[in-house]
Amino acid sequence: MHPVRKVFDANDAFPFSLAYKNTKSSQSELPDHFHDWYEIVYVYRGKGTFFIDHTFYEMKQGDLFLIPGNTIHRATPDKETPVTSTAIYFSPSIVQTPNLGDSFSYLHCFEQATAHHNYKFETLLSQRQNLDSGLESIQYEFKHPNLGHRQAILLQLLQLLLFLNRDLGSGTKPSTGDSIAPPMWMREILLYIDQHFCEDIGLKTLSKQASVTPAHFSRVFKQLIGMNITAYIMTKRIIRAKQLLSENDLNISSIAEMCGFESLPHFHAMFKRVLGMTPAAARKSAR
Repeated sequence: MHPVRKVFDANDAFPFSLAYKNTKSSQSELPDHFHDWYEIVYVYRGKGTFFIDHTFYEMKQGDLFLIPGNTIHRATPDKETPVTSTAIYFSPSIVQTPNLGDSFSYLHCFEQATAHHNYKFETLLSQRQNLDSGLESIQYEFKHPNLGHRQAILLQLLQLLLFLNRDLGSGTKPSTGDSIAPPMWMREILLYIDQHFCEDIGLKTLSKQASVTPAHFSRVFKQLIGMNITAYIMTKRIIRAKQLLSENDLNISSIAEMCGFESLPHFHAMFKRVLGMTPAAARKSAR
């Protein structure tokens, strides 16, 4: 089973979505999933765990999560005190700005999260008040669509991203992750996979690397990650291939080989299964 690819309407003139102050049970949450859009999750109350990229995080009041596009993630609410949170989803296309003579990007905070492999921040009380107000204003515009309400939402989103870019680097406490303390070998193997997923690795190699039996490895991996090791590695390869297709003009067969696929037909089949389109179509849509 591959993680779910959450699909937003790419043809929508306003590629933005908001899930305001939702309280979800473990049954209503999506399984492991990813999407092209960027995501901001802010926690008001409750507890849970968040698996993002290759790290487990605790979810609690005041936590803020930044999830770049095409990042595997899954939230699991606590059964007794489930998380109540707001999630913002947006296409990076709506926050592109003209060159104003500096190198500022509204997506810089997401780029930093990716670079440091740290997607969680613990906010201060003053920052929470700012976040509460900004998210409430966006929700108001959704509920009361007056003249220019989309422009108002976009302005508030840009203001929120500006705040995150400025404040996440000054006072906000980054998380060290792994708060729910999975087995040490699991934390180490997830990091190892992240560094070697385009190589010839599989259950036998990874269980040996972790010094556990293949059966134990499979059971614990599926329990914690929500999918088997083969699907996890395959999905990471496809996401990497999609990135390479959009970044350069290498031919598709070269990209398939770089991402660990032994044959082009297999690459095409897996790419379409995971992303719902061919590699050529993915490249065309990114241009």
